[in-house]
Amino acid sequence: MKQFVLEQSKKEFYTSHSGLALVGLCLNKFCSLPAKARNTFPVSSGGIGLDDIIRSYVGLLTIGESDFEAITDFHDDDHFSQSLRVGRVPSAETSRQRLDEVAPGLLRIADACSVEFLKKARVSISALDTGHIPVDCDVFGMDNSKTKKEGVSGIYTGHDGYAPIAGYLGTEGWCLELELRPGSQHGQEGFIPFIVRVLEKARSLTSKNILVRLDSAHDAIDTRVTLAERKNVSYIVKWNPRREDQREWAVRIFREGNVTFPRKGKRIGLLTVHLQQVHEGKTYRFKRVMRAVERTIDRRGQCLMAPEIEVEGWWTTLDLPEKEVLGLYADRGTSEQFHAEIKSDMDMERLPSGKFATNALILALGGLAYNILRAIGQLGLVSGETPVRHAAKRRRIKTVMQELMYLAARLVKTGRRLKLVFSRHCPAFKAFQTVYTRWVYG
Repeated sequence: MKQFVLEQSKKEFYTSHSGLALVGLCLNKFCSLPAKARNTFPVSSGGIGLDDIIRSYVGLLTIGESDFEAITDFHDDDHFSQSLRVGRVPSAETSRQRLDEVAPGLLRIADACSVEFLKKARVSISALDTGHIPVDCDVFGMDNSKTKKEGVSGIYTGHDGYAPIAGYLGTEGWCLELELRPGSQHGQEGFIPFIVRVLEKARSLTSKNILVRLDSAHDAIDTRVTLAERKNVSYIVKWNPRREDQREWAVRIFREGNVTFPRKGKRIGLLTVHLQQVHEGKTYRFKRVMRAVERTIDRRGQCLMAPEIEVEGWWTTLDLPEKEVLGLYADRGTSEQFHAEIKSDMDMERLPSGKFATNALILALGGLAYNILRAIGQLGLVSGETPVRHAAKRRRIKTVMQELMYLAARLVKTGRRLKLVFSRHCPAFKAFQTVYTRWVYG
């Protein structure tokens, strides 16, 4: 077997991250964050501008690098600086120090610019079969155990870490907001201001009816009243039974509701109930869809000594059949994948700073990077000239990185022009070209 002779070229420059050209286009054409950062936090003559730090760090996030030290590998990388339009690539120490200094003020700007990108890039926001645009909000855990980072504490998963809350829009899962929270903070604490902000951002992007879907951590009358008072907003909120007698509810559901027998030894009852509750001196009438499941034989055919009974409920303002309400809530589970993509695909679970404010800023920048990658995937791997793959309405962030961000190409400088030259057999070239030309000339 012949062995390869390994050589490193001294003349030609190659890159394994040609997708950064797409990211740089997004940052500099559809997002004012670099310019606002530079103008709001100017530096003395000779210093590296905050705009270069922001461009560099967001670029790192889009290729799955979240550590400050990762920038070291790109100091002499012409493609990195040319693609992102970075005047001077900062050091890891400079990036860390500057972001620590400006984190609280820059967070507000970064948070707004993530939605600004979605608007300027004119991303497609798809609705559910009912015509509603879904808004899914949820708390998720980020394991940062065995660290002394500010704000790290016990979370519901049993680890020490953070418990951020995210809001996603549309079936594509566009990120409207990522708010970092200490691990011990309850999901409902501070939720009303969060959901109000998220709905305002959603309304700036779509005029269609919105369907908010929340889990039982947000089952509070404050939440339901806030949502009910918003125009053209419906909701499905998982019921938290707390101290209510579930067996008593099961008896009522099987007695008054619609009962079906999907198999031997299992029966399911569905019932819609209306309840009145008082909030701040006003009486409100709420609707709740209830489901009871009784099993006397398990799925393997084993008879149970005592019946297994499970009772669940969902508060809703939708005027739909009970099964459709349950199906719409079950579809909310897709948002769990969005959390995983941010934590794993983008390598953001263990945030790099010891300061809470800096990590909050980094998470917000992660939301912007996530939206950029999602937009690249929707244009290039769903609606464009895609490489051979199974049909899908959305591609995972990891797939976007593998197919478009990690493409190998050669940077060629001819006069005043820059060329990215891809292999003649590059399967994703047409997809890459589709995205780039759409955004350059769109």
